[in-house]
Formats: sequence, structure tokens, C-alpha cells
Amino acid sequence: MTIEEKAGQVNQRLYGWRAVERDWRGGFRLTDYAREEIDRWGGLGALYGLFRADAWSGRSWANGIRPEERAEAAAVVQEAVAAAGRHGIGALLVEEAPHGHQALGGTLLPVNLAVAATWRPESLADAARGVGAELAASGVHIALVSALDVLRDPRWGRGEECYGEDPLLAAELTRAVVEGMQGPARSRVGDGGVAIVLKHLAAQGEAVGGRNGQSAHLGPHDLAELHLPPVEAGLRAGALGFMAAYNDIDGVPCCANHDLLTTYLRGRHGFDGIVMADGLAVDRLAGMTGDLPSAARAALLAGVDISLWDESFAGLATLAAADEQVATALDTACRRVLTLKDRFGLLLAEPGRPVRSDPARSIARLTAAQEATRAASRRLAAESLVLLKNDKDRADTATLPFDAARLRRVAVVGPYADDVPALLGDYVPPLPAGSSRSVAEALRAALPGTEVTVGESVDDVGTVAGADAVVVVVGGTSHRSYDDAFADNGAIAGRAGEATGGEGVDLADVSLPTGQDHLVRAVREATTAPVAAVVVSGRPHVLTGVFEHCEAVLWAGYPGPYGGEAVADALLGAAAPTGRLPMTLPRYPAAVPVRYNDRQSAADCYRDAPEPVLLPFGFGLGYHDVAVVDLDATVRPGAVDLTVTVANRSRQPSSSVIPVFAHRTGGTRTPRIRELLTFGWLDVEPGATAETTWTIPAARAFADPGAPAAVTELDVGGVTRTIRPAHG
Repeated sequence: MTIEEKAGQVNQRLYGWRAVERDWRGGFRLTDYAREEIDRWGGLGALYGLFRADAWSGRSWANGIRPEERAEAAAVVQEAVAAAGRHGIGALLVEEAPHGHQALGGTLLPVNLAVAATWRPESLADAARGVGAELAASGVHIALVSALDVLRDPRWGRGEECYGEDPLLAAELTRAVVEGMQGPARSRVGDGGVAIVLKHLAAQGEAVGGRNGQSAHLGPHDLAELHLPPVEAGLRAGALGFMAAYNDIDGVPCCANHDLLTTYLRGRHGFDGIVMADGLAVDRLAGMTGDLPSAARAALLAGVDISLWDESFAGLATLAAADEQVATALDTACRRVLTLKDRFGLLLAEPGRPVRSDPARSIARLTAAQEATRAASRRLAAESLVLLKNDKDRADTATLPFDAARLRRVAVVGPYADDVPALLGDYVPPLPAGSSRSVAEALRAALPGTEVTVGESVDDVGTVAGADAVVVVVGGTSHRSYDDAFADNGAIAGRAGEATGGEGVDLADVSLPTGQDHLVRAVREATTAPVAAVVVSGRPHVLTGVFEHCEAVLWAGYPGPYGGEAVADALLGAAAPTGRLPMTLPRYPAAVPVRYNDRQSAADCYRDAPEPVLLPFGFGLGYHDVAVVDLDATVRPGAVDLTVTVANRSRQPSSSVIPVFAHRTGGTRTPRIRELLTFGWLDVEPGATAETTWTIPAARAFADPGAPAAVTELDVGGVTRTIRPAHG
């Protein structure tokens, strides 16, 4: 290959939604915009977002590529790319799929933070398998998936993309999403699955002040303990790609961090896939290097194999012709891209040979995949709900679930009471009209003989008069309007329209937005009926006022297109909430960040806020009386065997998550207040007990298994044990 052809393989400059247009027949043809770029290189490395539909791309059901049209649109691109070069090499089609495919008709899942509240990796694996099959049936090769960011500051607008604040929980869910999309040991890549590019590497959730893409202030130990476990879980699961993040660590931008991208990723862990830069991240290096050519050189030599929309990488051919080190690195990066293409048969094309697949077969495969993913999304939505509060009345009856037979009138109040987009999160396409229900619509459907009234603001508080029960729906939204302004990488720019979260919407104050605390107080004052709050949110908001004025509180995250129905089922007892918090809820906005696994407690530090935590990581109530009744720990050289016994004192079968927490002392660093050692699920029949056993490596169970004074305090559901290493 010529230097120009090699440079073309590592460039991903095109916005894919601009690559095709409709012809006079209603089919698709290549645009001049795409033709110019393809001809420039005699081919194409990768094409981002051919099917993307959202406010930034401007694609909607009126002008976007519909599901049944994907195969044709992909074929138009691939035929043009293969015909443009001497070698007939196809292009990698790359799509956003952080919680479902961001395309018209793409099945959406709950956002990652809601998925983390399920504590069920197997449920995520099933859903990811369906999403991967949808993408593969559409001709897609690479899915960009958020997984590596750990939520360390609720002010960060992208908290919804994290699998919570704990590295072990995030790691297990990362493993699940990789194995779901790629198959175990990459078995479905190119055969009903896709390659996954995990983002973002690394420590983006640690950005100072929760400011997106800014410096991560942490040392090597905290980097390794908090932010690299999900990376290593992805590596063990066989992830074929990683995306280098915007932020810097100790002043070194991740896109130019040789220690991170090469020494750590490839040298220490033997990674054999591709490293992709985040959107325009290489160009941003010019602020460090001084100009775009130097930025491209820094990224390439650090270990970036393929860019995303950058101008600087387009100059690599010129750089390589004059710089032997760049030429060698370009060969290496090109070889990695071609190796991935070979997995999908993209090196087998011939110039001028049609690459169209059977449209009927493609649509059948897509339809089958969508049906499976929709079922998995429904299940995740139900499993993601967390019951945070459930007071009892004078008759010792819990507020939730409401008794549907006694409800003549229900008032649903709040800015998101009748809002579907608020349930979805960021990175979503427009849904087909009528395909999803709001909380109010779902309650109306579930209560056909009950009057359900809706009010949005404090001006509508009068609607609660005479209600037998009140549901107040508060929280936030990451909804992007087609009228919003966007930055050059698609993040919301300037003052967002209605969005209170998502990329580009960092907040200095994580109190409930837009006067919602006042609304909740006004609702409480206007009725004597029980009030249940539903918190729709993609970050840890301060819910102190909600707890004060509501008898019950249900956290719903951004539960996805089936979230309204899941919430209605939980409120009415058709399903029981089983989720647990994947993050710490702060009691005061100025006390953040506060995390359960910090090294020092924030309690009694602030004179005006002696207890900064409202609810801890791992908290979650249920409708059933289930409790841990015994914990047995057997320590042996190299491992600890833990057996937990759980009793179900209710009349219904129960499925409960069992987290094992520890406080480890005896090492050489200040211990963390609390750490998650392991977790799992246990099904218990009514009136029965059940047990589960884990074997935990000594290196995980103790801060230093070789230290004579090493001690670990275990806590499982309030049952505690003290263990020490076995020596000799």
C-alpha cells in the first residue's frame, strides 16, 4: 500500500449521516461529500454514524435511514469504497450504541447508571447480545459503548453513562457488555455480533469539579484501584477496541499517553485490537503540541490507531514521508485496522464486485434481534428500579405498593409526569410515535377504571385535591432538542434548552432543578393522600426535600422506553423493585463529591452539614421481608470462603442481591472506608432460607495478606465478621 492508502485506513473523518442521500427512485446514492473523501485515499478506513439519528445529526423519521433501509444504504457505501481503491478493501461501519443503537428503530436500553442499579450482569449480557445482533444485521462492524467511566462526581453531566461509582460493579458489567456484543472469546464477531470499542480510557469520571474532559487529579494507586478494573475486565473479555478519552492524567492527555495506550494496554496486557481517539480529541492536542501535525504525531506515537473526525490525522501521509518513526507507527496502526477488517471479510472484496446482501434476509435477522432486545430492555427497566423510602401508616401498611382496587382518582404531578424523552437519557434517536409510554400514560393504562389526572408545575398543584394517591415525578432529563446548539463533537453547547444532564451539561449544583423541591413541598401541603415520588435521573441529585415531604421514593434512573410501564408496575405491585443504588446520594449539594469508598469520611467535617450522605452506595429496600441471617467465613492460605444465609419471611418468593462489603486494614496506604468484595443474587422461597458461597482470593480479601496485622471487617446485610490472613 502507498503511504496515502495507509493514512486513509487510519482516518475516520466523515460524518456518516452525510454520506448518502436519496436518489430519484427513493433509494440511496453516495453524496459528493463522501465521494471526495473516499477518492482522496483510494478507499476508506472507517465511517462513523451512517445510521445515526438525533438532534445533532439532524436526522429524524422524516429524513433519516429507516431500519428496513439500512442494508441498502450500507451496500451503497461499501460498493463505492471497494471500487475506489486498488485493493478493494471495504470500510468499517462504526455506530454509537452506549445503551442501544442510536439509529431510527434502534432498540434502546436503560442508561448505564440504571443498568448498574440492577446489579445483574447476566441481564445486561442478554440485552447487549440483542443490540449486537441488531447492529450486525444492519451491516455494522463496530459499536462504540460507554463502560469504562466510573462515577466519582455527580456534577459531571455524563454520570448516566457510568456503571456507578464502584470499580468492581463497573468491571462486572463491562465484562457482560463485551461478552454480550462480541460473544465469549470473540465468538460472535463477524457472525451475528460486532466488535466493541469501550469508552473512555481512562479516568474521565475523575475530572476536577465534574467538568467534562478536564484534568483527572489522582495518583497511580487510585488510578489502578478505581478506574482500571473496568478496563482490565474488558481486556479479559476480549474487547477489540478502546477509545482514548479527552481528559489528561497528571497533565498528559489520554490521546497522547504512551504509558497508558502502549505500555499498559499492549505491553502489560497484550491487547491486540485498535485504539480509537474520541471525537476531535487528536486536534485538541494542538493546544499542547503547538500545531496539528505535531498533534497527529503525538497521538500516533502514543498508540492511537484511528482518529474520529480529526483534521490532523489527515496529514499523516506527509509526516510519514519525512519521519521514519511516524512511518513505522503508521504501518503498525494500519495493520491493526486491516486485521480487524479481516475479521469481517472486508479484505475479500474486489473492485466493482457488488456487496449487497439479501434485503429480505437482513430485515428478518434485524426483526428477530429487535424482538429479543426489546424483551431484554423491558426486563432491565423493571430490575433497575430502587425503592429508597416506604413509610408505613397508622395501620402498619406500607405506602407502596398502592392498592389498585381502592384507587378512584390518582394525581400524577411533576415536570416529567407525562414526558417520554425524560425516561431515555442521552445518545438516543427519536422514537416512533406512540411506541413508549410516560409514567402517567402507563398508570392510566394499568388503571382503566381510575381517573388519572396530570399536572406539570406548581401551578397545577390543585389537581391533587381529592386524589386517593399522588405520584410526583421529578429529577432531570438529557433530552436533546432539535433546536439546541451543539459543539463540534455533538455535545450540547452554551445554555441547554431543557436538558439538565448529558454530555455538555455539567452542573455546579446537583439540587433538583427548576424549583422541583418547591413543587414537592406544595404537593405535600395540598393533600392528605399518600405521596410517592418517582425520581427520573441520570446523576445523584440531592433528594433531601423529597424524603422530607414524600412517604415513598422510587429511583428510576433513565429506565428507557419501557420505563413508564416498569414504574407503574412497581407502584401498583405488579412487580417488586429489587434494585440497589449504584452510587452515593448526597444530602447537601455543596458536600459533593462524596463516595462510599473514599479513604476518609466526610461525616462531621462540615459544621453546617455534619452528615453529608443521604443514602449510601448499595442501598435498596423491597416489598418483601428478606434478611441476611448468617455469615460464615473460612480463611485458608490464598483464599477466603464466604457462605451467606438469607431468610425470606414474606409470603412471596424473593430474588435479592447480596453485596459483600469490607473494611481492610494492615496495608501500606490509608484504607478505604468500605469496599465491595463481591456480590450475587439469591432466590428464596416464601418462609424459607437459602445460602450462597463465594471464594475470594486473599489478595482481594486483605489489604496485604502477608502483613501480620492485616484485618478485614466483613459486612453482609448488617451481619459482620472479622477475618485475618492465614499464614503458613
